[in-house]
Amino acid sequence: MSHHAFTARDLVLDRRDFLQRCGMGFGSMALGGLLSGRAGAMDAGSIPVPHFAPKAKRVVHLFMNGGPSQVDTFDPKPKLQEFHGKTMPLQGLKTERPTGAALRSPFEFKRYGQSGLEISELFQHTAQHADDLCVIRSMTADVPNHEPSLMLMNCGDGRLARPSMGSWVTYGLGSENENLPAYVSLCPGGMPIKRAENWRSAFLPGNFQGTYLDSSIGEVDRMIENLRNPNVRDGRQQRQLDFLRQINEQHLESRNHDPQLEARIRSFELAYRMQSDATDAFDTTKEPQHVRDMYGPGPFARQCLMARRLLERGVRFIQLWHGNGQPWDSHDNIEDHRRLAGECDQGIGAFLADLKMRGLLDETLVLWGGEFGRTPAVELPQAGSNAGTMKGRDHNHYGFTVWMAGGGVKGGYVHGATDEFGYKAVEKPVHVHDLHATMLALLGFDHEKLTYHYSGRDFRLTDVHGHVVNEIIA
Repeated sequence: MSHHAFTARDLVLDRRDFLQRCGMGFGSMALGGLLSGRAGAMDAGSIPVPHFAPKAKRVVHLFMNGGPSQVDTFDPKPKLQEFHGKTMPLQGLKTERPTGAALRSPFEFKRYGQSGLEISELFQHTAQHADDLCVIRSMTADVPNHEPSLMLMNCGDGRLARPSMGSWVTYGLGSENENLPAYVSLCPGGMPIKRAENWRSAFLPGNFQGTYLDSSIGEVDRMIENLRNPNVRDGRQQRQLDFLRQINEQHLESRNHDPQLEARIRSFELAYRMQSDATDAFDTTKEPQHVRDMYGPGPFARQCLMARRLLERGVRFIQLWHGNGQPWDSHDNIEDHRRLAGECDQGIGAFLADLKMRGLLDETLVLWGGEFGRTPAVELPQAGSNAGTMKGRDHNHYGFTVWMAGGGVKGGYVHGATDEFGYKAVEKPVHVHDLHATMLALLGFDHEKLTYHYSGRDFRLTDVHGHVVNEIIA
């Protein structure tokens, strides 16, 4: 194209082709997932606002996808040692795969902090912050299967297409930064199972969808695909964007301000603004060497450091996945948890220390956990499902552990309990819906009132369920 001002005469392609080929270089960005402004694709008067003063302003979800074992991490069970190799006196708990006798934990537990919180040797760095951790040992989900349990934890429903937790949070609170996405999902090495469904916006406007990035890619320009177009330099890209905005606004007015179209317009604008801010935010080499050494090596440590940099820049909701697929799914040998914890423990410990040092933890709600836990019983050999080592654990949704820190929760506190073997929540059970309701309360929202009208009814993250667990709120 020449350098003269763009006019409608220059359009020799139809509208869709123009959007795809105009040289902006944003084709691979999630068009609906890049908008950060609170107004989003709705009128200002329809935007939810916090119902009461929030204790937390932002969320970081440390997702150990695949299902970490509660009895090997944050819920010690001495009875497993006593019953190792013997049948446990438990009935009526149907597992996904055949299980047998009790399997003791190969990991030692110690007490940490003034609270004396018992934590496995697997998380010695995290354990240094025991007095900041609010450990919920009585979590429950619905089924012992990855896909519906991931959807339940992320979207509040295991079967239907519903908006993700991050989408609801950014719908309610928006972003504090106009040049970065409000909701970022980092996963090294690819995507988890269910892929982008984990951070979808579903029927919420597309600007509330999460933006996925592969944090294992070292070069920032490669991590964020098509952010720059090498064929469009100087001011030409800005002129293209200005012209695109003009024709899009005309198109929008003729279609009664369609939310999906407005989200697309804003995504182009944000993608342009991201060209400088995003490369800076994700470039951990700009951190002093002693800070990088504190976080340690590896992709998960690196994305923990990225998360701190994103929080400082106003990103509202950040999800840090352990890795692609379902890495914590230790069917064959629970000893694999040692390697997995080794990949993330130092980074998590450094992240919590860094947030405290910078005064960010008080207003940042950090959640750690998986989509469910694992059985205290050994998984039996089964053709095509495991290696038959008799050292692994099956999925367990009857009782598992998550912990939270910062953001208004009680530190050094244990809520609820599983039975003496760690199989089922028996004291103060907390369903995933209750967890979501409590997290929204910490962010200033009544979960029954944070709704979005769609298809004839008002939807919410907790659907028709959920109770706030007030005991864990400081």
